[in-house]
Amino acid sequence: MPSRLQVVTLLLLMLPCSSSAQEWTRFRGPNGSGLSHATTIPVSWTEDDYNWKIDLPGSGHASPVLWGERLFLFSADPDSSTRFLMCVDAVTGATHWKESIETATYDVRKQNSLASSTPAVDAEHVYIAYSTGETTTLQAFTHEGKPVWDYEVGPFNSRHGFATSPVVFGDVVVLNNQQMTSRGRRGEFGTGESFLLAVDCKTGERRWQTPRNSAIAAHSVPCIYQPADGPAELVYTSTAHGMTGIDPITGEEKWSLPEIFRQRCVGSPISAAGLVLAANGNGSGNNSLYAVKPGGTPATAYVVDRQVPYVPTPVAKDNLLFLWSDRGVVSCLDLTTGERHWQKRVGGNYFSSPVIAGDHLYCTDLDGVTVVLAAAKDYHLLAKNSLGDQCHATPAIALGRMYLRTFHHLISIGGPNSSP
Repeated sequence: MPSRLQVVTLLLLMLPCSSSAQEWTRFRGPNGSGLSHATTIPVSWTEDDYNWKIDLPGSGHASPVLWGERLFLFSADPDSSTRFLMCVDAVTGATHWKESIETATYDVRKQNSLASSTPAVDAEHVYIAYSTGETTTLQAFTHEGKPVWDYEVGPFNSRHGFATSPVVFGDVVVLNNQQMTSRGRRGEFGTGESFLLAVDCKTGERRWQTPRNSAIAAHSVPCIYQPADGPAELVYTSTAHGMTGIDPITGEEKWSLPEIFRQRCVGSPISAAGLVLAANGNGSGNNSLYAVKPGGTPATAYVVDRQVPYVPTPVAKDNLLFLWSDRGVVSCLDLTTGERHWQKRVGGNYFSSPVIAGDHLYCTDLDGVTVVLAAAKDYHLLAKNSLGDQCHATPAIALGRMYLRTFHHLISIGGPNSSP
């Protein structure tokens, strides 16, 4: 029988890496970092520069994911509540297939959608999660669009609706199911249980389920923290439990730093330079970000409480941490100390999270304007590019191209023949 170290090593070998087949397989790409090495994404563009632009069935906020030259996208008809999973040729924009999933009518908050959960993809399957409020479903399809299995997670209750995304780790797909389980401000009670879930990728059978004591829903997506001298851990965030490291094999809690988050966890954690960084907040801007040294005895390295994002997830590169606030203020900090290098207002309101391609920082506002900055210690505004449609989704970057999802369209820009 293989040792635990051998099992973990095998799982790590199955994690997304930098090969072209595995560039952007989950929300915000490799380990949720939002980072790409691509240098063929333009800084400024017009519609004439698009590789292609296609109309989408329904609408939604889910981001694209890719495996090789296959792009997968989740969408929904807000009137009928029909969900759509589609597969698009990432090079040509041709639709390979579209699967319709009939679901019960479900009212969500205006800023949310019926398709806000980004899919996850591995070599065999694409995984989606969606909720009707009464029931939440985790479902697997082949790359050809054939249903493989579905797992009923249970009801989900939140004033904002369902929005978290599945993530593949090794041979399991994991979901952060932390919902409102106490009385809300409007007197409503949550009806479901909160837990962390891991399901077998091939069979859809539950591997483990770890109970949580959440009273406030958490929409964040876990990341992987890899210690220098131990097995990888899944890191989750929530108001109830703070930041927690989970054994991905068993679901056992390895460490936690509770009571650091007073508000809702919507943006996701990222792992960089031996730290895990995550924010919490609310719509009024009472937000804070914690940089944590994880492990057996976790500790807070520093806290940022000025112009911290509530929805957008941070991004880090070359010992620089970039915070893109919901109200269009961007900050560049020293990643290891939290010292601020610069802070500038670029305008706009944002639900999309920033991504970095090469030396450029991209983020798209609610009106569909993509702002481009230098991902550098000095502030440089490089361009503002209109997509002509509203946008809540985060771009995907693969094959040297950027894929931007608006409410009603999918757009491809960049590539080997493009000039940044």
